[in-house]
Amino acid sequence: MFESLTEKLTSALRNLRGVGRLSEENMAGALQEVRTALLAADVHFKVAREFVERVQAQCAGQEVINSVTPGQQVVKIIHDELVRLLGEGATTLAAARPLRILMVGLHGSGKTTSTAKLGKLLKKRGYRPLVVACDIHRPAAIDQLEILAKQEELEFYADRTSRDVTAIGVAALAAAQAAGNDCIIFDTAGRLQIDQDLIAEVKRLREMVQPDEVLLVADGALGQEAVNVAKAFHEALQLTGLILTKLDGDARGGAALSIKAITGVPIKFVGTGEKTADFETFYPDRLASRILGMGDVVTLVEKAQETIDQKDAERMAEKMRKADFNLEDFLAQMQQVKKLGSMQSILGMMPGMSGVQLPDGADRQMARTEAIIKSMTLQERRKPDILNGNRRQRIANGAGVKIVEVNQLLKQFQQMQKMMKMMKGGGAKKMMRQMEAMKGRGGFPGM
Repeated sequence: MFESLTEKLTSALRNLRGVGRLSEENMAGALQEVRTALLAADVHFKVAREFVERVQAQCAGQEVINSVTPGQQVVKIIHDELVRLLGEGATTLAAARPLRILMVGLHGSGKTTSTAKLGKLLKKRGYRPLVVACDIHRPAAIDQLEILAKQEELEFYADRTSRDVTAIGVAALAAAQAAGNDCIIFDTAGRLQIDQDLIAEVKRLREMVQPDEVLLVADGALGQEAVNVAKAFHEALQLTGLILTKLDGDARGGAALSIKAITGVPIKFVGTGEKTADFETFYPDRLASRILGMGDVVTLVEKAQETIDQKDAERMAEKMRKADFNLEDFLAQMQQVKKLGSMQSILGMMPGMSGVQLPDGADRQMARTEAIIKSMTLQERRKPDILNGNRRQRIANGAGVKIVEVNQLLKQFQQMQKMMKMMKGGGAKKMMRQMEAMKGRGGFPGM
C-alpha cells in the first residue's frame, strides 16, 4: 500500500546528502517534497501540514552527528514523527475476563472476516472465544461467520429466527457464561453508509452487552472517507480502537496516516490479506519503518516463528550445508515461504528492499514452479538426473506448461546445486559470481 509514498519520501530526502548542517534553507525543498508526498498519499491536509511543521522545527539548526549523514538524521526525525502520528506504542485490548468486544463498521469493510481473524488471534493468546452473529439483516453474514468459525475451530452462536439484536446479544452472553467462554466477539450489522437506524441498533446492543472494547473495522482503501466514517462512529459509540483492513492493496495509505490524528482513536489491528492468518497487532514503529524503506524484520521473524517448524528448518539447513538439497526439499521450502504471505509483502519487510518491485506475476510464477515439481514422481524429485526428454514432456503436460519451462527450472536448479557444493568446499567468491550470472538470467523461477 505504501510503495509510492516510500519511493517519494526516499527521493525527497536524497537531496540532503552531503550538507554539513541542517538549516531552513537546505530543508525547505526536501520538506516541501515530503508534504507533497503525504498529500499524494491521501493524508489529510491538516495532518500533513502539522507533520511537516514539527519535522522542520526539530531539524532546523541541528548539527549533523558524526558518522551520521544529514539524510539519515532527517530520516530518524521523520520516523519518530510518523510513530507519533500513527500512535506511539502497541495498543492492547482491555485485560477484562470475560472480554466483550463489539465489532462495528460499514458493508464491505471486512467486518465479519475480521471477527473470525480476531477470534483466531485471541485463541492463540490463550482465550476461548465465542463469535456471535448479530447481523440479522444479511443472512449470508451469519453463514459466512459460521463457516469461518468452523474453519478456525472457534465456538459460534446465532439465532436465525430472532429479529431482536439485543435479545441475541443477551442470549449469547448467557451461552458464553454457561460454556465457560472468556471472550465474546459480537459481529454487528453494517450499512452501505451511516444512518440513524444502524447507529440506534448498535447503541441498543452496546447498552445491553456492556462491551469492554468497541472496535471499528475500516477499509484502509477508502482513504479520507475511512477517516470520516471513523469520526461518525466515534461520536455515536465512543470507539476504543480501530481495525484497518486491506492494507495489502494498492491504495495510497492516507487513512492509516490520518485516522489516529483526526479521531484520537488508536489503531489496534490491521488486516493484510484475505486469509484468516493475515491479521496483525498494529505497531506504529514497525509501520513507520516500512514506510521509510527500513523494513520490518521483527514482524517477519514473528511470522516465520508462527508458520515454520523449527526442526524442519534445522533439517533443511543441514541438507543445504551438505549440498544434499533436492527438488522435494525445494518444494517444501516454497510451501513454507507461501505461508508467510505474498513475495512482495515479504520483500517489503526486508531492510532496504521495500522499494524493490517484483515482476508482475511473481507469485503466479512460484505457483507454476510448484506445479512443475508436483507433476514429478517422488523418485524424479529426489533424482532430477533421471529426467529424460519423455519424462520432461510428461511433467510439462501434467503441469500445464511448456517443456522449455521445465528445462529452465532444471537448469537453474543444477546451478543452485553447484553453488551449494562450492560453499561446502569454501569457494564463496566463485559462488557469488555464479549468483550474479543467475541474477542476469532472471534468477530461480518464483524466487
